[in-house]
Amino acid sequence: MASKEGVSAAEEFVYRISTAKEWEELQKTGSMYGGELDKSSGFIHLSNLHQVQSTLQNFFLNTKEDLYLLQIDAKTLGDGLVYEVVDGSNSFPHFYGPSRSFSPLPLFAVRKAGKLSLSGGQFRCILLD
Repeated sequence: MASKEGVSAAEEFVYRISTAKEWEELQKTGSMYGGELDKSSGFIHLSNLHQVQSTLQNFFLNTKEDLYLLQIDAKTLGDGLVYEVVDGSNSFPHFYGPSRSFSPLPLFAVRKAGKLSLSGGQFRCILLD
């Protein structure tokens, strides 16, 4: 588990790649449970900044929906933020919520949001530049 002491400067923020629909829901209701993968997994999938491009390339390259990158203050997620090894070597942040009770991602945790665009096979966003 990530503790407040264990969060380095690079891990001050975690990132969520969201569809426009998810981002709208989050702004309208103040929270969101994510997409089908998140709901079936029982946690919100997140990335560290250095993982965002590879996640976009591996899972969102052929997406026709508008995408947004959300910058999330890791400290606000408390002990509900857990770093787990996914493919044998890469550790990804996952938000379960308090007591691992699959809680929605709260709007107050989002510090910035930027629309993603795809140009020349590369995703761009103000949060990635």
